[in-house]
Order: sequence, then structure tokens, then C-alpha cells
Amino acid sequence: MTLSPGPSQSRTMYLEPWRPRRKRSFWPWVLSVAIAVSTGWYLYSKQTALLEAVRGPLPTPTPTEIGPAEHVAVGDSLFFEGRYDDAIGEYRRATEQDPTMSAAYAKWARVLTVRRKTNEAVTLARRAVELDAESAFNLAALGMALDWNGQALEAIDRLRKATSVAPDYAQAYAFLAEAYGDRGLIIPAREAIAKAMELDPDDPFVRRNNGYMLELSGDYRGAIAEYEAAVAINPNLAFLYHDLGRNHRVLGEFEEAAYQFEQATQHDPTDPSGHDQLAMVYFAQGAYDLAASQLEKAVDVDPDYATARSHLGLTLYVRRNYEEAIIHLNKAIELGARTEDNYYILGYCYAYLDQCTEARAAFQESLAINPLSDLARQGLAQCKE
Repeated sequence: MTLSPGPSQSRTMYLEPWRPRRKRSFWPWVLSVAIAVSTGWYLYSKQTALLEAVRGPLPTPTPTEIGPAEHVAVGDSLFFEGRYDDAIGEYRRATEQDPTMSAAYAKWARVLTVRRKTNEAVTLARRAVELDAESAFNLAALGMALDWNGQALEAIDRLRKATSVAPDYAQAYAFLAEAYGDRGLIIPAREAIAKAMELDPDDPFVRRNNGYMLELSGDYRGAIAEYEAAVAINPNLAFLYHDLGRNHRVLGEFEEAAYQFEQATQHDPTDPSGHDQLAMVYFAQGAYDLAASQLEKAVDVDPDYATARSHLGLTLYVRRNYEEAIIHLNKAIELGARTEDNYYILGYCYAYLDQCTEARAAFQESLAINPLSDLARQGLAQCKE
């Protein structure tokens, strides 16, 4: 017979004696986590190194290249900020990405025109028209470039087509007025500029050419007011300060003219023509040292700017620095400035240095351009004596 345990026996068999619990240490857990992380990193590094050995390193992220239309838009903003070199860079990139983008060539030509690099401007504008002959903007850009390059008759033809393609395009009428004015066609010039002013009097090119019409008629004060209105619309366009300086100089206001040409150099420091025009203001006042200083800056900015070379040669001649004058006059002639006065000034420089063979040759070149040149005749006569 099996006896069931009593209550006291049951508690004795199944209850363990009580012992205090050990306090668990935190550091073994931390150590285990650290070991796991370092082991994982080691394996990841080995895996990355193995992948790079097989397929090479991953390429470095680069900025996304914008398209030609975006380059043109950026160029437009830079142009109206007066940052002409940067604008040219954007238009050039647009044509490199898309050689058929006619607007990029036309806008590039516009910058070069206001920079007075008109031969290159005409080439680019012609390219724009070849690509799209029905674009009023392209035709207007070509017309402006042609007119500023002394080809007003062809400019008129292109600009009239621009106005027929886009009868509400104010700039086309403004450029047409300028070309008419340069050909002496005053009545159609006035009609064209009136139409431009009716269409968009807040366009700086329109206001500028309205001033130019007044200048051609001898109303220099009225012209200055219009040029100032154009500056008020956009003060970043350096060529407007050339217009102001030119009119103040005609009025004999040399201090104000110098100020305006100085503004031109500040708004477009890499354009030599501002320094050149400022120098001519100083020259007219007999400040030859100041004139020479500005002309040297112009030549530093653009060694191939023939006008500054010619003016520097003249200034050095007046200062009796004949040797240096010869260098700059010959360079101007080499660059295409084969003018009557460049040759006879060069002749006098040689004559004063007793180099009559070279002097006679220069005087004869001057007479070949203008057989009635009194100064060239007098110089040649002195050399014969």
C-alpha cells in the first residue's frame, strides 16, 4: 500500500531552498554587440573591395548637364545683366550641343554687335538666318549687325522682311529706323521709329534708337534724354553709356562725357572701346598722358583692337615718342586699319627719325588712299628735300 505524502512532505520535496539572484553584468552585452558590428563591417569592406576589383570603382556623381535651350535662357539673363562674356559662353555651349539652334547664333551675334565686333557678328547672324529664314528675331539680329558693320542697304532689306514676318515686333522697326537713318533716309526712319515707340516704348533698344534718330537730326539734348531713358530701363547695357558719352562730347561737355565712358568701362571691363573713347576725350583736352594710359588699357584688354592701336600711335606721335608710335601704327595697319591718316602719321614718325625711305613709302600709301591728302603731300615733299 502506497501512502500519499502529507502536506508537509509535498512542500519539502518540490521547493528549492531560496538563494539570492546574481546581478547580471551589462558589459558582456556591449562587448558582444561591438564584436558583431566590427565583424559585419570587416565582411562588408572585404565585399566592397572585391566588387571594386571586379568592376572598378563607382563613378563620381557629376552635375546634370543642361540642354541647349536652357543655355540660351541663361545667356539671355546674363546679357541683360551686362555680363557679355558669360552670355557668349552660354550661347556657344548651346550651339555646340545643338548646331541647328538658330536663336543661339542670333543672340550671340547681338552681343558681338554691341561689342562692335561686327564682322564676326554678321557671320553668326547669317548662320542663324540660314537655319531659320522666317524668324523675325534672326532677321532683326542680322539687320542690326549689318548696319553696325556699315552695310546699311542690305540691313534695310533684312529688317523690312523682319517687320513683314512679325508686324508687331518693335525691335525690328527700331533697327530699321537706325539703318534708314544711316542711309540718310530720314522720313522712313522717323516712320519706323514712331511705329517701334508705339509698339513697345519700354524696350531699351527702342528707346536707344529713338535717341539715335534725334542725334542724327542734331537734337543732342533730346538724344541724351532718350539714352537716359534707356539706361533707366536697363542700366547694365554698356553701349548705352557710349551713346551718352558721344553726345556730351559733341556738346563740349567733356567732364560728363568722360564720366559716361568711364561708366562704360565699369559695366563692361573687357570691352576695349570704352577705354578708347575715354582716351579720346582726354586727347581732345590735351591730356595726352591720360589718353595714352587709357589706350594702353584698351590694348591690354584686346591686343587686336585696331582702333585703339591707331589712337595710341597718334597719341605717342604727339608726345614725340616716334619709335613706339611706329610699332602701334604698323600693328593697326596689319590688323586692317589701312587708313589715310594712319599712313601719313606713320610717315611723319619715320621722317622725324630720318628714315626717309620708310617715310616716303608710308606717304605714298596715304596718297594711294586719298590722292588729295595735303598732309601726305607735304610729308612726301619734305622727304624729297
